This record gives sequence, structure tokens and C-alpha cells, in this order.
Amino acid sequence: MNYDSLYREQWRRVLATTVRITGDFDLAEEAVQDAFVAALEQWPRDGTPANPFAWLVSAARNRVVDQLRRRSRLEQGMEMERLPALETSEIDLSEASVADDQLRLIFTCCHPALALEAQTALTLRTVCGLSTEEIARGFLVPVATMAQRLVRVKRKIRDARLPFAMPPREQLAERLDAVMLVVYLVFTEGYAATSGQQWMRRQLSEEAIRLGRLLCELMPWNPEPRALLALMLLHDSRRMARLRPENGTDDEIVTLEEQDRSLWDQREIAEGVPLLEAALRDGATGEYAIQAAIAAVHAKARRAEDTDWAQISRLYVTLFEKKPTAVVKLNLAAAVAMAEGPVKGLKLIDEIEATGELAGYHLLPAARADLLRRGGRTREAAQAYRLALALVTNEPERRYLLRRLGEVESASGIRDLD
Repeated sequence: MNYDSLYREQWRRVLATTVRITGDFDLAEEAVQDAFVAALEQWPRDGTPANPFAWLVSAARNRVVDQLRRRSRLEQGMEMERLPALETSEIDLSEASVADDQLRLIFTCCHPALALEAQTALTLRTVCGLSTEEIARGFLVPVATMAQRLVRVKRKIRDARLPFAMPPREQLAERLDAVMLVVYLVFTEGYAATSGQQWMRRQLSEEAIRLGRLLCELMPWNPEPRALLALMLLHDSRRMARLRPENGTDDEIVTLEEQDRSLWDQREIAEGVPLLEAALRDGATGEYAIQAAIAAVHAKARRAEDTDWAQISRLYVTLFEKKPTAVVKLNLAAAVAMAEGPVKGLKLIDEIEATGELAGYHLLPAARADLLRRGGRTREAAQAYRLALALVTNEPERRYLLRRLGEVESASGIRDLD
């Protein structure tokens, strides 16, 4: 039994089910950690149980019971009302119930009583199992700030006794934007991890796509979840072409224009494009619909040089009008550079840098470096690559930037000799 693999595969499911059983985020998270420690100690000695998931959930439940007993003694019976049900109730581990636990958990995390950033951070921690450090990097805030935010939001859920349940149909719409944001953040963390040795975390992407399908089933009358699912499918279709083995062990990032498009998953494209078209016909106009339209333009191009960058630029302009963030503008800059040349793209990057909004975000100097490289300004490109390398936290991205830096440094050396 590979315990690291077990932890990655089961932690989120066990936590979601334990939260459902106990109704307490903090108690559940601590108990699940204890359950995995117990498994690490007991299974090598006693053997792996026939159903590891059920064993872990039961162990976590028992630890919550033990913790509540200790609290009841210290707090003069304050927790006693919660004990009988936990001690005697049967744990529903049916496939349908467990499959829905994570969706219930997301809707609980995305309760309108909570701030949007708090909703997202809590879901990334509890549903996806990201560390506080990883979430802090994703939000571009200090780790201590994110830790405090997580403590506050869990306390608010506990004190307000927010229910661990799917909201009634009339309340689904008010939580949909937050839930879709969280599902997409889960996907993007799997598609391009913020830190660590792996660039892609396939399990997170698969989980996001599964949750996206559940959202579509839950709200068939709303086209926006279908647009989100189409976006994730179209991005995920490139998965096999995005990395290639290098030096025998390490994976090398392959950029979109360099990818072998015969490796793209045609089944996901064949599902994603019609799904998007149907969502658009039914009135989808949100940011995911626009992003999916951009992904569809890429999917329809048989070769990189066939890509309609002018259309992609127009779509990014529309997206920026709807969501005027620095990250969207950075993507717009890249598209404009491909459609109209690197000089125009660099002008947009200058505007982003002047605001200071993406200070510390490694993709900003990386994008500048790429456009400078394309424009033949290799010495300036080398400077920008070095800045991006100082900020990057993901190992495959670091290797990619090092390779590009080596290329432009070599090109600069040749020019110096000339």
C-alpha cells in the first residue's frame, strides 16, 4: 500500500464525509489527520482493510467522539447533546451519498453569509486538500494572512451553525457564481499547479470535471454550468500534449504552439464544443462561456499556425469588459502579440506593470520575456526570465524558464561575437 498515494486519493473524500457526519470543520479535519496517522501505524502491522475508505471514515468518526467526550468533561456537558447520535448512528457510505458529499461541502463553503474569498479559500483547503501555503500563493497573500482567514471562516460556519446540506432550488442561483468559481479554481490547480514538483495534478482536474457534471445535472435549466464544463473539457483535452519526458525522469513543459495536436483528446473536444454551442444558444454569456469560446478556437485549429488569433483577441477584449482584471489583461496581451506583433503586446504588459497589481506573479515577467524573445530582444528577455525564475514556485515551470533563459543567453552571446 502506497500511503502517499492513499492520502492524495482519499483525503478529500474522507474529510467531506466526516464533515457531513459531524457538522464541524475543525473537528473533522483534525480527526481525519489522526485517522491517516493511525492507518500509517496499524495497516503495516495488521494488514490493509478490505475497504480503506470506510475504515478511515469510521476511525475519524471515533476520534471526533473521543474529542467531544473530552470537551464535555472539561466544559461541564456542553457537548453532550452531540454525542449520542455520533456514537450510535449508522454511517451512510452509499456511493450516491459519498459522491455528493463534496458537492454538499462546496455549497456549504459557498454560503452567501461568507465573503467570496473566504468561500474559495475554505473550499480549496477542505474539498481539494491544498495546503495553506498553496492557497496563499494562489491568492497572492502572505501565508499568515491566509491562515487567519481560514480560521475565521471555519469559526463563522460553526458559530452560525450553517447546515451541511444542498440549499433548496430557490437558493441555488445565489450561490452558483461562487460554486462555479471554486470548481474552476480546483480545475486550474490541477491543470497548472501553483507549486511543487508536479505541474499537473490530474486528480484535481478530474474531480473538478466530475463536480462540473454534477452542477449541470443539478441545474439543467441554467446554461452557465454547461459552459464551465465545456471550458474544463476543452482545456483538459490538451493534457497528454502538455508535457514530454526530458532527461529520462523530469517532464518538460510543452507550450501550446509546440504541442503535438494529434495527442489532444478528441473525445473531450467532441463533447466540449457542442456543449459550449448549446450553452451559448441557451443564453450563456458569463466569463466561462467566453473562455470556453477561446478554448474552442484553439481546439478547431489543426496546426498552431492556423489559430485565429484575431478572433481570440476579440474574445479577450469581451472577457476584459466583463471581468477587468490584470490577469485577463495579461492573457489579452499575449493574444494581441500573436495577432498583431510583440510590440503591441508589450505595451499592454507595460500598462499592467504600472499598476503593480501583479507584483510577485511570475507569469507577468515570464510573458514579458516571451514577447521580448519573439521580438529578438534577447538581452532584455534574459533579464525578464531571471525575474520570473526568482518568483516561480513550481518545478516544471522553473525548468521551462531555465531552458528559455539558456536559449536567449546563447543568442545574446552569438550577437556579441558578431
